[in-house]
Amino acid sequence: MADRALRGAGLGSKSFEDETGVEFAPRRQLGFDCPKGHHFDLTFAEEAETPTAWECPRCGLVSKRTDGVVAEPKETKPQRTHWDMLRERRSIAELEELLTERLTLLRDGQIGPGPRSV
Repeated sequence: MADRALRGAGLGSKSFEDETGVEFAPRRQLGFDCPKGHHFDLTFAEEAETPTAWECPRCGLVSKRTDGVVAEPKETKPQRTHWDMLRERRSIAELEELLTERLTLLRDGQIGPGPRSV
């Protein structure tokens, strides 16, 4: 029974391949400082785009790079309202004319809710 036991390494836990002749990609280490005083280093490939902030592995707060590199502020557009979009299509004079027309139709009973029954 012992002869039929499965033998081997756990999945993904060990590599039996020899590292001779293997050339690793160039790397660099970046330091990060947490607002609570924690410091940690992360390793990145030389050609990798490096982040300016990283979550602290101890407390979870956003940590900034030790070398002082900060992210460039993103360009944001001001939020457009319904009024802004309307003003792109019509002038104030046109809007006043439309309002006058619609109010006249409403007062004459041609548009709007019908007569109310109580």
